[in-house]
This record gives sequence, structure tokens and C-alpha cells, in this order.
Amino acid sequence: MSEHALRASARGLLRSKSLWLPSALILGLLSLVLSLLYLGANNDPVGSMKNLPIALVNADQGTQVAGKQINLGAQITPQISGAADLKGKVAWKLVDRHTADDLLAKDEAFGALVIPEDFSASVAALAGPAHHEAHPPTMTVLTNPAAGSFGSSMAAEINRKVVQSTSAQVGLQLAQVLSQQAAHQAATGSAEQPTAPGAAAQLMIADPVKATVEEGYPLGHHSGLGLSAFFYTLVLVLGGMLGANVIHAQVDTALGYLANDKGPFRTVKPVQHISRVRHFAVGSVLMLILSMLTSALAMAAAVGIIGIDASHLPMLWIFGTCATAAMGITALALLAALGTPGPIVSMLVLIGLAIPSAGATIPLQALPGFYRFLADFEPFRQVVDGVRAILYFDAQAAAGLGRAWTMVGIGFAVALILGVAVTHLYDRKGLHRTAPPRTGITACPAEPTRA
Repeated sequence: MSEHALRASARGLLRSKSLWLPSALILGLLSLVLSLLYLGANNDPVGSMKNLPIALVNADQGTQVAGKQINLGAQITPQISGAADLKGKVAWKLVDRHTADDLLAKDEAFGALVIPEDFSASVAALAGPAHHEAHPPTMTVLTNPAAGSFGSSMAAEINRKVVQSTSAQVGLQLAQVLSQQAAHQAATGSAEQPTAPGAAAQLMIADPVKATVEEGYPLGHHSGLGLSAFFYTLVLVLGGMLGANVIHAQVDTALGYLANDKGPFRTVKPVQHISRVRHFAVGSVLMLILSMLTSALAMAAAVGIIGIDASHLPMLWIFGTCATAAMGITALALLAALGTPGPIVSMLVLIGLAIPSAGATIPLQALPGFYRFLADFEPFRQVVDGVRAILYFDAQAAAGLGRAWTMVGIGFAVALILGVAVTHLYDRKGLHRTAPPRTGITACPAEPTRA
């Protein structure tokens, strides 16, 4: 074909509505949907927050004041748990310190607020005659970065604000007590004249309670501030999804359905007819076996080369293999069922809908309801829970690993059943992937050609 004819053909192709319209529709919808999904999930985490689990510990032993037992911890605990501004936003877990540590270690709380044993005693000391020498009462804010740095920060900020409001209430009570003491001394003509507290003492009395922040469940320095589990999961999910596309294309090339292009070189193998069920089965076997390799290499890069904090390496490899295989076979089933749209749909299912609803960066309790609904079954959330449990929580089943194994197994089985059922249906209806030869034309096996 002449150069002029080639240019004319290219111009004609660019003028074709059948080329422009589908491309514009697909790309436009992808941009619209992904923008809605990702920005919609992260737009207002504080406003969307619902039942964020935080442990509340009252360890206050109380104290004797003028022959009367007082326990400020028991007084302020119901005020904290029943605060109107946090109702429905925080799910307070009223527990002892041991249970609070256990909740943090099982990824069941994003933080904890601890009222110490000497809380009442330290507050009472401020109202005594030597209040200027008393140490300020404290409340301890425990963080849990292993549960996610963003969720842990949200819980810590809530706890700090609770300490501030508690301090203001205690400060008002102290001011009243000191005022009553001064009035009583003046009325009784006590020889000991009341002394007005100095500026520093007044500031302490007005804001007596201080917050001390500690890591409730320490995380290693090479854990990406609690995000290494998310990125490791992303590697596994992409390995499954992209691996499925590679395997599908390689099987098609081996069967002669696709040409094998390597730069300017092109090879076409003779077409080998195979049923859709067998095509899906071959791809699934390849995906399952190669997932062992990809999981091992992902772990070798992350742990051996980069040096992320990780333990239970055999479990990490096995879980990574199963998760990658489940993702890959899901993508293969969608490719078998949908054909050309399959890669786009698998990207939306495994990435587009999955990442915003995974709870890996922003906790599920701070996502809008639609994303919390997706999180019940979207695969990314299930895998990230399992990886987080293995990396940070000693591979405890109660920390999310048990549910992760269950959901990965269900996803694997559903993908296999879907792929076999759809391909079997297509085969029964005679919807083969290679078109039969047209009447009057003799079909001959194609010879490998190179150009």
C-alpha cells in the first residue's frame, strides 16, 4: 500500500465515530467514577465517623478528704462515655488496663484513655494548703499506630480534647473549693490567714489536668507508621490482577488467538482450538502456581532488600500466595465472562471500589456508609486485615487474620465457580472464541510468520 493510501487510511480512522465514541465514553466514565470513589471516601472523615472504638480505663483508687472518700475517676468516667458531642461517633469500651492493652494488641481499639490510680489524690492535693507544691494530675492517652496512623491520630486527638474538657471541669471545682476554704477561714477568724495563689498556681488550678501521650502498642520503626501493611497488600492485589491479564494474554498467544509482538517482530502461531472451560482452567492453574513465586519475590523485596519489620514469614508467604491467587482467579473469571471489558471491570472491582473501602489508610469507622457496606465483601479489605495481623499483631486470628482467611477462601471458591459456570455455559451455546471458517473458504493451519 502506498504512503498516500496509508495516510488516507489513518485520517479515515481518526474520523470514525466508532473509534472516538467508545473511547471517550470508557475513559470519561473511568475518570468520573474513580474521582467519585476516592474523593468521596476521604472528603470528611471526622464528619463521617461512627463508633470509633476507644478503650476507657478508670484505675483511680480514690482518696480521703476531710474524712470523706472521694473518687473523681468514677465521677468523670460516665461523663466522658456519655458526652453528647461524641455520641454515635465514639464507641467507648469501659475496661481495666489489662483488657485495654489486649484490645490494642488485637486491633480492636484505635487508642485508649487511662485515668491513673492517684488521680483523685493528685487533684485533692491541689486544694490543700500546699497546693503550689503539688504535681498536676494527669490522664494517659495511649495510641495504636499499628491499627493505622490516621485512625490512631483521630483517637488520640479525641482523647486529648476529652482531657481538656475534663481539666476545665476539675478546674472549676477546685476554684469553688478554694473559694469556700477562704470564706470559711475568714468567717471563723482563723489565725492562719488565707493566701491568694500566685499567677502560676492560678493557671494550674484553672487547667489542672495534663495529658501524657504514650504508644499503647509499640510499632517497629520500619513499618511505615502503620502503612507498610497497606502497600504490601497493594503489591499482592496488583500481582493478582495484572498477573491474570498477563496469563490470559500468554495463553491466547500460545493458542494462536493473539500475535506475539516484540518490537518490530511479530510471530503468529497456528490456531489451536480449545474450549472456554479448558482455557479458564489452564489460566487458573498457571495463576495458582505462579502466585507462589510472586508472593515469595514480593516478600524477598520487602523484607530482604528494603527491610520492613516483619515476622511469621512462612505465614506471610502462604497468605500472600493464597491472596494473590484469589485476586488473579477473580480477574480471570471476569475476563472469561466479559471478554474485552474484563480488565476494566476487574480494575474497578479489585482496585477502584476496593482501596477506598479497605480501611487501610482511613479507618472504616470514619468512612461514609456506602464504603462501610463495600468493606463487608470487597477483597482488598480482607487481604489488608490479614497482612496487618501478620505484620503487626503476631498473626493472631482475633486481630483479623481469621476473618481474612475465611473471606479469601470464599472469594477463591466464588471466582472458580463463576469462571467454570460462565465458560461452561458459553461452550454449551457454541460461543467459541475462534470463529468457524466461512463457507467456501478452506481453513488451513497458519504457518508462523515473521515481519
